[in-house]
Amino acid sequence: MSTTISNGTATREIGGLPFWLKGVNRVIIALQRLGFVVGSMHVLAVPGRHSGVLRSTPVSLLTVDDRRYIVAGLDNADWVLNARAVGRGILHRGRIEEHISLIELPVDDRVPILREFPRLVPQGVPFFTRLYGVTADPEQFAELAEMCPVFRIERRSGALLTSPTTL
Repeated sequence: MSTTISNGTATREIGGLPFWLKGVNRVIIALQRLGFVVGSMHVLAVPGRHSGVLRSTPVSLLTVDDRRYIVAGLDNADWVLNARAVGRGILHRGRIEEHISLIELPVDDRVPILREFPRLVPQGVPFFTRLYGVTADPEQFAELAEMCPVFRIERRSGALLTSPTTL
């Protein structure tokens, strides 16, 4: 499946995410539940916008100027829609959990974060290549600001817990 995206005068063909991603995500979530850390992955749990039930997805964080961010590849991903609706979640890394606020950046503020993405999260570049046809060039990532939400993560008060909870 592919979709055409127009951005001013430029048009991009995008593809879908790999068929195997859901299965790998389930494995990462299961390993995190057991207390194992997988690479740079964290698991973000966000309450569903309709049900309120926690929904989990693996994410890679990046830190720019001492602030943490999550970059979304797809503007309409369920976790993105849920994060927009509730503005909070729980970030898991192994058995550590942190209650967080998720603040979506305006489009112009996304640009410097997206420029840093290929350097700080190189393992994420192939997904963006598949979705948008970009290389690891920071300027190509900066051009994705209108299509790729970026959330700043802020710790909520009393936020750091070490008990394993349901992801």
